[in-house]
Amino acid sequence: MKLGYVTNGFAHHRLDDAINILADIGFQSVAITLDEHHLNPFADSILDDAERIRELLDDRGMVRTVETGARFLLNPRRKHFPTLVSANATDRRKRIDFLLAAIDVAAAIGANVVSLWSGATDDDATYDVALDRLVGSLTDVVTHADRRNIRIGFEPEPGMLIETMAQFGDLVDRVDADGFGLTLDIGHVHCLSDGDLFDHLRGWQNLLYNIHLEDMRRGVHDHLFFGEGEIRFAEVMHMLTAIDYAGPVHVELSRHSHNAPEVARRAYEFLTDLSPTPP
Repeated sequence: MKLGYVTNGFAHHRLDDAINILADIGFQSVAITLDEHHLNPFADSILDDAERIRELLDDRGMVRTVETGARFLLNPRRKHFPTLVSANATDRRKRIDFLLAAIDVAAAIGANVVSLWSGATDDDATYDVALDRLVGSLTDVVTHADRRNIRIGFEPEPGMLIETMAQFGDLVDRVDADGFGLTLDIGHVHCLSDGDLFDHLRGWQNLLYNIHLEDMRRGVHDHLFFGEGEIRFAEVMHMLTAIDYAGPVHVELSRHSHNAPEVARRAYEFLTDLSPTPP
């Protein structure tokens, strides 16, 4: 596996500086959350920006993933809206077009995975109706991703339409695309008490494209630094070793940007000092 960091935890840094800091610490991978000042796909300078970042990542020898969870990029007044399951088709189209642009950015910087989620509904639609919306919204996304040779890592997220692994299974059954797989957030599984983690890792290992890692407490969706929650990380690392996972494991501490360099350094030391132990 390759240890990495999600740049939503470096919200106050220029992206170039964040990449250099992470590489200097020792991280081998970076998950770039496209945002206003981090490879905004709608910026006039995006082609030049993407070329510069690709050259930097190549120079630092870092694996790269594109994340699409910017809080207010599409709507400055409402977090994470519109979504792929919004009631209004025009709103859904806005999210779809953003994801298509994110795929283009991923191709431009040499990433091979774009991570995304369903979002939440903004009406009283039933699960089945909202799932139909999601599947319809993903049609253009997975088609464009296949055309650009980019894989989609779909992330179940607490509070969104698809939040559990069973619901992710529902979605996979409906999406006909070879490159449609999983971004698994270890903390989300713990937060939701969503079954046995090792069963999920083993059952989905062939579609496991991206992992997010942070500490968390059951029933509370709050990304905590390691040791501040309830997750036994030596066991988690043993599980990943047991399934021979070779992909990126990205620390996601989006609320720690105020002290990003120090938090990232401590996170790297914590994870590299672990001796994996069986559960």
